[in-house]
Amino acid sequence: YLKVEYLPARQECVEHHIAIYAGIRKEDRQKTVVQTPHPVEVIEKSLAKSSLIACIMNMKYVNAIPLYRMEQEFARNDLVISRANMANWMIYSTEHYFSLMYGLLKSILCKQHVVQADETTCNVVRDDRPAGTKSYMHVYRTNAFQKGRQIVLYKYSPGRGHKVAAEFLEDFHGYLETDAFSGYKALEKEQTQITAAFCWAHARRDFSDALKAVGAKSGVAIPQEGSVAAQALAKIAEIYHLEGLLKDFSPEERLRRRQKEIAPLVEAYFAWVKEQNPLQIGSKKTCDGLAYSLNQEKQLKMFLCDGEIPIDNSASERAIRPFTVGRKNWMMLNTPRGAQSSAILYSIAETAKANNLKPYEYFRFLLDEIAEHLYGREHDPNDRAFLNNLLPWSDKLPDVCKKKI
Repeated sequence: YLKVEYLPARQECVEHHIAIYAGIRKEDRQKTVVQTPHPVEVIEKSLAKSSLIACIMNMKYVNAIPLYRMEQEFARNDLVISRANMANWMIYSTEHYFSLMYGLLKSILCKQHVVQADETTCNVVRDDRPAGTKSYMHVYRTNAFQKGRQIVLYKYSPGRGHKVAAEFLEDFHGYLETDAFSGYKALEKEQTQITAAFCWAHARRDFSDALKAVGAKSGVAIPQEGSVAAQALAKIAEIYHLEGLLKDFSPEERLRRRQKEIAPLVEAYFAWVKEQNPLQIGSKKTCDGLAYSLNQEKQLKMFLCDGEIPIDNSASERAIRPFTVGRKNWMMLNTPRGAQSSAILYSIAETAKANNLKPYEYFRFLLDEIAEHLYGREHDPNDRAFLNNLLPWSDKLPDVCKKKI
C-alpha cells in the first residue's frame, strides 16, 4: 500500500571550482595561464541559483506569499536573505530574461482574432504622484473558447484611459471583449481595426444587486416573477442556458446555432427593455441595469456576429483574480519598475497554469535556458529564435515542467 511522506524543503550551498592552468606555450616558449569556462550564472556574483529565484517567484506570484514572510521563513531555516535582495532578483530576472518571453507572447496574442481584457486597481508608492493616487493592473488574454495555446498577460499602468489599451494592442486587429468602461468605446473609435464586444455578466449584475437589496431589506427571498429585475434575470438566464449548450461546438457551428436559437431571445430581451418605463420603477439598481443594456446594445449583441466571441468576460475576471488575492497580502507595490516586473511574472505564472504547466519548474527552466542562450559560449546572444522552443505549449519543454494530473 502507498502512503505519502512530506519532506520539507531544504537549502544547500553549492561550491563551484574553476580550474586554472599555468604553462609554457610550445610555439613561442612564453608563459601562459588558461582558465576553464565559468558556468553561466543567472545573476552574476549573486548567491542565488535559478532554483532559489524560481522558488521565490512561485511563492509570491502563484501562492501570494509576501516577501517579508519569505524572509522570516528562510531565517527560521538558517538562511538569511533580505526582502530587498529578493525584490532585486525579481526585477533583474524580469528585465534580463522574462521580458523576452513576455514580448514574444504579446506578439502572438496580438495576432489572435479575439482578445479579452480587464483591469483592477493597485497602489504604487514611489511613483512621484500624490499619495492614494490609483494605478492599474490590466490583463489581456486569449478567448475562453480557444483550445490550447492560452496566453494571459498583465500590464501595469498609472492610468486607465483608452490610450493604455491602444498602446498594448497597437498591432491587434479583431474583437476586444471587456466590460463597458467608456475607455474601451473610445478605443474602438480611435483604433478602427478593433471592434468592442461587451460582457453579459455585467448586464445582469445590476438586476442581481437589485434583488439582493430588496431581499436584504425585507428579509425574505424575492420570487423570480413579478419585479422588473427578476424578469430581466429570467430572460438573461434563458440566453445563458442556450449558450452553455454550445461551449463544445466549433466556432462555425456555434455561430449558426446562436443566430438560429439565441438571436431571437436577445432581440426579444432588448424589445422588452425598451418597453420599460424607469419612472414607474422604484429601484435605482434596476434602472441602472436597464440603462446599461440600452446604452451597450450594439456591443452586447456582438457575440452573435462571431462564434469565437464568448458571451461574457468572466475568463478575464478569473485571470486577474490571482493579483487581487496577492494585493490583499502585500497591500502595495513599491515602485513602477517593480510593478511592471510583477506584471511580467504574473503573466508567466498564469500563462503556465493555463497551459497545464508547473509554474515553479517553468520559471526555473526559463531562467536556465534563456541565460544559457544569452551568455553561453556556444550560442549567438543576438539570436531570439530559441524562444519559440520555450513557449508553454512547445513540444520541446521537458516533462518536469508538465503537470501529470
